[in-house]
Amino acid sequence: MSTHGDHRTGEDDQHSSASRELLILYATETGTAQEAADRIARECRRVHFHCRVRSMDAYPPETLISERLVIFVVSTTGWGAEPRAMSSLWNMLLRSDLPNDLFEDMYFCVFGLGDTAYEKFCWPAKKLSRRMQSLGGHEICPRGEGDEQHRMAVDGALDPWMECLLVILIQLYPLLHEQDNIPAGRPPPRVSLSNVASDTSLNPDPLDEDMKFHTASVKCNRRITAEDWFQDVRHFEFSFKDDIKYNPGDVAVIHPSATASEVDSFLVAMGWANVADDFFTVEHTMLDQTLPDHLPKIVSLRILFTRYLDFNAVPRRSFFQLLRYFATDELEREKLDEFVSIEGADEMYDYCQRVKRTTWEVLSEFRSARIPREYVFDLFPPLRPREFSIASSIELHPHEIHLCVAIVRYRTKLKIHRKGVCTSYLSGLKLGDTLRIGLRKGFISLPTDPNTPVVCVGPGTGIAPMRAVIEQRIHEGHNNTTLYFGCRSAHKDQHYHTEWVSHAEERKLRYRVACSRDGPEGIKRTYVQDLMKEDAQYIWIMLGQQRGILIISGSSNKMPTAVREAVRCAVEKFGGRSNAEAVEYVAAMEREGRLIEECWS
Repeated sequence: MSTHGDHRTGEDDQHSSASRELLILYATETGTAQEAADRIARECRRVHFHCRVRSMDAYPPETLISERLVIFVVSTTGWGAEPRAMSSLWNMLLRSDLPNDLFEDMYFCVFGLGDTAYEKFCWPAKKLSRRMQSLGGHEICPRGEGDEQHRMAVDGALDPWMECLLVILIQLYPLLHEQDNIPAGRPPPRVSLSNVASDTSLNPDPLDEDMKFHTASVKCNRRITAEDWFQDVRHFEFSFKDDIKYNPGDVAVIHPSATASEVDSFLVAMGWANVADDFFTVEHTMLDQTLPDHLPKIVSLRILFTRYLDFNAVPRRSFFQLLRYFATDELEREKLDEFVSIEGADEMYDYCQRVKRTTWEVLSEFRSARIPREYVFDLFPPLRPREFSIASSIELHPHEIHLCVAIVRYRTKLKIHRKGVCTSYLSGLKLGDTLRIGLRKGFISLPTDPNTPVVCVGPGTGIAPMRAVIEQRIHEGHNNTTLYFGCRSAHKDQHYHTEWVSHAEERKLRYRVACSRDGPEGIKRTYVQDLMKEDAQYIWIMLGQQRGILIISGSSNKMPTAVREAVRCAVEKFGGRSNAEAVEYVAAMEREGRLIEECWS
């Protein structure tokens, strides 16, 4: 790490009078990094910094060279992959023609978010930190690494990291004599709201004007698991008038809406039923705090909680910190103080995260809290768009996108039924309904050489991007593609079974399926990695001798690790490598882009 006292001494004397401008760039998948970026900005505000908070995918990468002070907040996805929002900036930073003094005039620091349950903990943050230093940037604060496994989740590392950051910022940019740290307390709301007349005409929907989104019409919404099967998996087909373009591995971005009945019940519970349809303008006053994407200028509470704010999210510690200011009952305030204390971290986890208690449910128990309308953006997280891997090739299905989606329904440890907001929204779509769908580039890159084999491993709904890959390769005339698919029952949840069998009979695809629950009781279950171990010699021929590409898609639990281990075994047994050499071979495949993961938690 670069120290902050060994360079640019000529400028240091001017820092106290320099503009206290700071850029915070975040890359998130679930919203946690965005919330952390907002918290960092609030803390920096206390020492009189003016922060701009931007998602990396909304920031022009070429302008980074003009920044003088930057904080990067980066989450981790899949097997240590960077979030998609980081891809454009990261690709720019990886250019080989960049000089090693490109960022010599920049101070920066990095906070990563990850989970130590996975091997490549905070990997994107580590890589970003090293790359910025190699390009001349001065890292002023040791890299922070928030761990979801910590008893206080990412706050366990974020709180002390922010304390360290503020000390260093004050050293670099001393406060003027008449300035003091702004004391901690109830932060001002990030917006100012003003009532408008009921007959005010509404502005066009910003989502309709976003050129990255396209209007889609529902062509198919069909269940593809057996009717008596516990899981409802749907095949969707959407048609577009626009001449859309995408590649295998790309994702569809969908903004969900909460159900009208749930929104009604929530507004009644909050005491907002009588004002739910009153319109007001939203003015973004605290510009160092983020707002939901595509937020209109004029809204009502009903519109906000239908499309923009998530009252069914499981609240984080910062929610309880702010809620305390609005509770009037002394016992409730004491409980909230306990929850946000270090000593109360385990109790808050048991109360909230472990049982997946929602924001709405928490508010129904802390009944003395009355939330001022202007604070709804501070207490409720954005209702985030969801991303789904596209399950079709544009070459076979022009003007169409297909999706394979598991409808999320489960019971919590409190025996309360839960439904996924976006998958419930999708499941309720009828033929002819319209919605806006965006497109985002994925991580899959197919070989240009037709002789290069591709091995796809996609159990469950991980089959979605594999269907796109297989359709594309068959369209291009390739017959050296292998699919390892995993399900529980051959007759209940073997998604797209007839397609794979048909392709296999025509020798366009080698198809191997593991049906883990179809075997006799007491016999070890068979998974995709077991089939790959059975096929070890074939795996070595495809991936070793012919230098093929391996694509893994699905849940980022034990499966990706087990698949890698199956490949390692094949390299060791039939490639003549030692254990250590086989491990390095698999790692080299990833570095070379011959091992690609498209996994989610």
